[in-house]
Parts: sequence; structure tokens; C-alpha cells
Amino acid sequence: MKKSVLLFAAAFVFSFVGFAQESSAAKPNKVVNVFTWENSFEPAVLEAFEKETGIKVNYVNFDLDETMLAKLQAAKGGEYDVIIADDYIIETAIAEGLVQKIDKSKLKNYKNINPVYQNQYFDKNNEYTVPYLVGILSILYDPALTKVDIKGYNDLWNPALKNNVGIVASFRSINGAALRTLGYSINDENIDHIKAAGKKLKELAPNVRLIKDDNLNDDIIAGEIAAGLLYTSQVTLAKVAKPSLKVVYPKEGVDFGVIATFIPSKAPNPQAAYAFIDWLLDAKNAVENLKFTGFFSTNVAADKLIEPPYKELVTLPSNISREKLEILKNVSPEAEAAHEVIWLEFKKAAGLQ
Repeated sequence: MKKSVLLFAAAFVFSFVGFAQESSAAKPNKVVNVFTWENSFEPAVLEAFEKETGIKVNYVNFDLDETMLAKLQAAKGGEYDVIIADDYIIETAIAEGLVQKIDKSKLKNYKNINPVYQNQYFDKNNEYTVPYLVGILSILYDPALTKVDIKGYNDLWNPALKNNVGIVASFRSINGAALRTLGYSINDENIDHIKAAGKKLKELAPNVRLIKDDNLNDDIIAGEIAAGLLYTSQVTLAKVAKPSLKVVYPKEGVDFGVIATFIPSKAPNPQAAYAFIDWLLDAKNAVENLKFTGFFSTNVAADKLIEPPYKELVTLPSNISREKLEILKNVSPEAEAAHEVIWLEFKKAAGLQ
């Protein structure tokens, strides 16, 4: 009898193991390793994904795009399942064979992507990436602190704004603004044009009180500065906190960058990666992430669901000319070096080295 019981138990165990293996094979892997910046998702969106799919999100953060690339290179395209990073660094990752092509048939929500942000320089045929968010450099100012009616970049040079302007520390973005005031592209590689932008920047120096990336929005909210050139997320935070502030998309042109999602070439759990990316593309989930991050939307289905005050802050306004909407690209080493020189000279002139 004991022998019969043991044989029955063994049969049951093998049967159960076989069933478990079959069930596991029929479902996505139970973990997705996501590598991106901190605070890139509304926590409730991740929690709902785990509950709905049974896939645990292993959320790992990097500080800089360059840090991400170095780790991806060291892992030879493995270790991570989903990476979200800036366009310029993704161009390098694709060139080095560290990114696999996207199988769009596995993304039922792929149709939600705004085509404005597709076919860009870093992925011209939309083969490797899925746009997640967009960052736009824009002007924010407090009409209670200045009588200058700001409509574009050139207005920041107004002497009435002396020592009253804050700018982000992205030298390509700020140099690009100066190029725009001269009628040039932000990606202009003509060294003489870049030097001319440097001369124009020096004329802005007396007006610049702050050059910083972190929490520049708080300085405008507190009234430390009257106007600033800020990132999208900072503008959204400030405007929601203080509705009387005014947002300006420069008449000279609007510059943007794409934050995109991709699957590394040797992702350990590609099936889970597709499930996660498709979850982000769902319109309702996209709305929550947009409100949380404050970046511009890449999701046309989500645009219809976003309500004020976020509607005006994270969706592309109809009055922005598509002809003047330009993505910030990588430039030649010579042009990059020229940009670095004029930036250092500008910071010295502003006394903010």
C-alpha cells in the first residue's frame, strides 16, 4: 500500500511539473527588466501592469544616457528587456548592433503613435524604436514680474529682463536658440554661423541670472526670475502649480527631442518586453504617465483623453508650425567642438562658470 501511494504521488508530481512547464511556456516570461531614468512612469501604471499580466517589473535606473550605453555595451545587448533613452544615444546603440528590430505585429497599440515623431534621424524607417515621450524647449514667464510681452527667443534679449532670466544647462539647446534668432537651423554645422550665435549669446549674458538643469521651475514659481528657457516637464510642473504663468512656444521655431523605447539585441525576455511596451502605448496608461512626467505626448489616442490643465501642456498645440518644428540632432565633431567653445565663453560672460 505504501508503495502504491508513493507511485501515485510520483505520478502526480510529474504530471503537475509537466502542466506547470506547459503553462509557463504559454505565457510571457514572468519578469521584464526595464532600464531608464527614475520617475519615468506613474507607479500605479506599473502596479496595474504587474497585476494584469503577472509579469514583475524590475525597474533599474541610470543617471545619464552615456551611463546606459556603457552598461548596454558591457552586457553586449543583453541583461535588459526594455530601455528608454534619448534619441541621440539610441542612434549610437543601433549603429553598434545593440538594438533589435521591432515586430510591430506584437504591438496592438502601435497605431496610437503620433507620426509627427516617427521617421526621425535616429530611426528613419521606424524599425527599432517606439516613441514614448517628447521634450520641447519652451519659454515660461511670469507676467506679474515683467512688462515684456514675450513671443519668442529674441524677446529674452530685452534689456528690461536684465539679471532676470534662467536657462537650462543644455548647451546645444541654448546655442540652438541663438542660432534660431539668426535664422539658422539648430543643427547648422557652418562654423561661422555657430560663432555668430556665440556672439549673440554674449549679448544675452547680462540678462541671465541662472544656468541650471534641476528645479529651474521652482525658481520661476518663487519669483526668483521672471522668465526662463525650460524643459517640457519643468514647464508643466510650474504651470500646474502657478496657473498665472505664461507658456510660449517661440515664434522662431520649436525644438524637440524624442525619448524612445527599444528592445536590446539580446534581451532575455523579449515576449515580456512587447507586453510592457504595448501597455505603455495603451491610451489610458499613456495619459497617466504624461500627467506624472509632464512631457509632451507621442500618443494621438491619449491626446483625446487628456483634460485641462494638462491638455494645453502636454499635447502639441495646433498653432505650432510643423515647418518650424525641428529635432535636435547629433552634429559633426567639429561643429560640436565649436558649440562647446561658445558655450564656455557665454558662461564666462554671464559670470556663471
